[in-house]
Amino acid sequence: MIERIETSARTSKIVKHRGVAYLCGQVGEGDTIQEQTVECLRRVDALLTQAGSSREKMLRATIWLADMSDFAGLNEIWNDWVPEGFAPARACGEAKLARAALKVEIIVDAAYDE
Repeated sequence: MIERIETSARTSKIVKHRGVAYLCGQVGEGDTIQEQTVECLRRVDALLTQAGSSREKMLRATIWLADMSDFAGLNEIWNDWVPEGFAPARACGEAKLARAALKVEIIVDAAYDE
């Protein structure tokens, strides 16, 4: 069974299937990469909770940066946010994001208890 949570015409915030919760990409407001990353991860936390999951159950993270020169600033926040011993598989690349002011978008897949 596939469960879709907070579905609109274009997207679902969460799609759950066979023990995996797929979260839609999250962005954040702020002027710096650190501020935007903090906000992104706050939103990821909220979706993980809504999906019945947690940081400790993350399987994979895909991170898009508008500029790879922000990689170190992203990692300053990311490294403190990920629980010790629970780092997901992760990919990070550069992409043109939906709005010019955006510096980062984070997409997470996580296990949940069925």
